[in-house]
Amino acid sequence: MGMGGCIDLIAVGAILTFAVDWQVQGMNVRLVGLILMAVGFIGMTAWVSVFKRRHTQPPRPAAPVIEEDHRFTR
Repeated sequence: MGMGGCIDLIAVGAILTFAVDWQVQGMNVRLVGLILMAVGFIGMTAWVSVFKRRHTQPPRPAAPVIEEDHRFTR
């Protein structure tokens, strides 16, 4: 699940929690919305940490030392 999926989960969870007044027997719609928002936030933090780790570059190696060979003279 990418960043878009996480944002979608957060948006759907917020809609279910704050904007809907449905009554479903045997299910608390607001709790489902809170769970979806929590999963979206956890997924977003996991995605950001993986993305951050993937794009960190190791330090470049030092430039090679070029030694001139003075044995051959004209």
